[in-house]
Amino acid sequence: MLKLEGSFVALITPMKKDRSIDEESVRKFVDFQIEQGTHGLVPCGTTGESATMTHDEHKRMIDIVIDQANGRVPIIAGTGSNSTKEALNLTKHAENAGADAALIISPYYNKPTQRGLIHHFTTLANETNIPIVLYNVPSRTGRNVEASTTLELAKHKNVVAIKEASGNVGQIMNIIAGAPSGFVVVSGDDSLTYSICALGGTGVISVAANVAPKLLSSFMNNLIQGNYEKARKEHFNLLPLFKVLFVETNPGPCKRAAQLMKLAGIENWHLRSPLVETTTENTKKIENVLKQLNLL
Repeated sequence: MLKLEGSFVALITPMKKDRSIDEESVRKFVDFQIEQGTHGLVPCGTTGESATMTHDEHKRMIDIVIDQANGRVPIIAGTGSNSTKEALNLTKHAENAGADAALIISPYYNKPTQRGLIHHFTTLANETNIPIVLYNVPSRTGRNVEASTTLELAKHKNVVAIKEASGNVGQIMNIIAGAPSGFVVVSGDDSLTYSICALGGTGVISVAANVAPKLLSSFMNNLIQGNYEKARKEHFNLLPLFKVLFVETNPGPCKRAAQLMKLAGIENWHLRSPLVETTTENTKKIENVLKQLNLL
């Protein structure tokens, strides 16, 4: 059974100059993350640039990460789409490939009602057997998954968690307070992880863990163990990184940081259009924060 606890990294995707996926570097990055203490891997999310992957690339990326991890840590594969049919196809692939769970973003752009969201996620849960992690990020999708909707979906045996990135702490508290046994909340916003976990959340699906996996692992270990004072200090130490990684659209700043660091010995950290590299001014901000944390 999936244990969704700790620091799960929302993997950035190594890409070559021609913007093809660098499969060799993906494998290298998986090993690096596990060696640094990351508790789980999340390929093909927003941070992995799934929006500009073909379906074949998306499936291939899931396959590579599962194969390279080889059971060492849990894999939660991003399989969301604004089409229920497409999301089902990707989710079935992740299930057959051996993913431990599927992270499914709420449909974006077409803005379904709360009834539509319940229908979408229930269809996916009914037609697969893989544990489903709901993903609420209304700043991206244009539609909030309300607490009452989450709690209704949480009644389904296959719906095991939600990645909450609404930024609405009141809503998150209502979910945690009303959740059935076995349903957990994880942070989808590094800056709010301390608060969410102090309220009863169990982990984070983190952008910052790409470039600071050991620091995020330590932070989450302290939260899990109830060492809140140590974790509070780590939170404020990491806060400038959490902020600077969103100085432009994610994953632009994160990939720029990876380039500056030659992260995991990998140089192919290019972005796919329409995302472009960070400005000179913002690159300097990223560089300064990395130096403050002794990451550069």
